Amino acid sequence: MTIPRRSWRGAGALVAAAVVGLTGGVIAAGPAVAHTPTWAVTCSEVTVDLTNYTSDVPNTVTVSVDGKDLLPTETFGREFHKKLALPDHDKPVTVRLVVKDADGDGKHSIDQSKTAEVCDEPSPTPTEPTPTEPAPSETPSTEPPEPSATPSEQPSESAPAVPAPSPSTPDLAETGSSSSTPVIGGAAVAVLLAGGGILWAVRKRRTAQN
Repeated sequence: MTIPRRSWRGAGALVAAAVVGLTGGVIAAGPAVAHTPTWAVTCSEVTVDLTNYTSDVPNTVTVSVDGKDLLPTETFGREFHKKLALPDHDKPVTVRLVVKDADGDGKHSIDQSKTAEVCDEPSPTPTEPTPTEPAPSETPSTEPPEPSATPSEQPSESAPAVPAPSPSTPDLAETGSSSSTPVIGGAAVAVLLAGGGILWAVRKRRTAQN
């Protein structure tokens, strides 16, 4: 039995329409399936990676810590990548990520929370004590001492006067002539004359005897 050419053509058109319809459905569903929001929280930072979102719509992302904005609401297109440092905390804190998908009914929007634990503080490394250097001794002064005041040639009026010798003090030994010197000299002359007279008499007696 021979199939008319028109029937072949009709069948081919139906197959082509079916393929196009199936491909269109896959393409249309592709972006919806491919939305990939991933994020991670450590004790010190938050990492957000959003990929394969619709690029021509205003998608938004917000990150907060215990109700306070860490990343205020920011608009992105097809992708968004950000690493945020957490503030210092001494107790666990709650980190919240809100992503709003502006494509269609927003079924790929997310609102999730995670806990950031406290980072373990490293034990302090003991430091060796720095030896203290002895304080340097004072350098002896090389400047000559200041001369004392020049003594006055005249005695000071306040100098004590030399006390006068007391009348009861015994006389000191005489070192010069006194009133008895002429008497002693006269006695000496008399002795000399007497000796001369005796010598002359002795000589005269010897001459007479000869």
